[in-house]
Amino acid sequence: MTESPTPSANDIVKEVEVSGLRLAYGGKEVLHGISFDVYRNEILAVIGPAQSGKTSMLRCLNRTIDFTASASVSGSVKVGGEDVRKMSDVFALRRRIGMVAPLPTGLPLSIYDNVAFAPRCSGVTRKADLEPVVEKCLRQAALWDEVKDRLDSLGTALSGGQQQRLTIARALSHRPEILCLDEFSIAIDPVTTMRIEDVLKELREEITIILVTNLTQQARRLSDRTMFLLEGEIVEIDATDVIYSGDAKSEKTRDYVNGVFG
Repeated sequence: MTESPTPSANDIVKEVEVSGLRLAYGGKEVLHGISFDVYRNEILAVIGPAQSGKTSMLRCLNRTIDFTASASVSGSVKVGGEDVRKMSDVFALRRRIGMVAPLPTGLPLSIYDNVAFAPRCSGVTRKADLEPVVEKCLRQAALWDEVKDRLDSLGTALSGGQQQRLTIARALSHRPEILCLDEFSIAIDPVTTMRIEDVLKELREEITIILVTNLTQQARRLSDRTMFLLEGEIVEIDATDVIYSGDAKSEKTRDYVNGVFG
């Protein structure tokens, strides 16, 4: 396993610190003691073939892995210096770490209510307070101009690409520190994918992004660093330019990004 390179700037902050993370479903271990850091305001891409443990790793960060009864987790995951396994308020943790799934997961509510749902749950109820939040999140998700005149329409009636952007807007509505995206473009067209990629580049200025993707060129376009996860182990993590320039340290990494296997 290749250790994460040490950043050169003194002011870089570790937003996420993972150390010796192991995950097993029943008797089958799928993450084998992985360790890595994620720096504030970077986009870290996580690439690797199917069944490499990428989604499982994300679920350990915000403890949605807790919903799987057969899962057994050991090691340490820290967010903002706090061990997530020791946090008593798991809902607060999930507000800090937004999650976007591969397929759109719109609530059976209006477009407005989809975005206003999380703020309302946290106690924001006045329309005057909710409206700017809804507009900001829809703008950040590059959806506002398309839906601003029909906010009362059902969110699930939007196109697939629009629903995925609505999912991003909803994930942003609780002002997360970290946004995790798991194969966000798997079910949307290339034009919408590029629009969302532009959104992510802008969001990097405000939040930290972890991008799980099977599309190696998407990782190359978007990320500051890339981690190659294979069969539950980190093969390599380095600056994206290094991973894709032919200078990757591992032959497995070079073969994967060049399409030899995957």
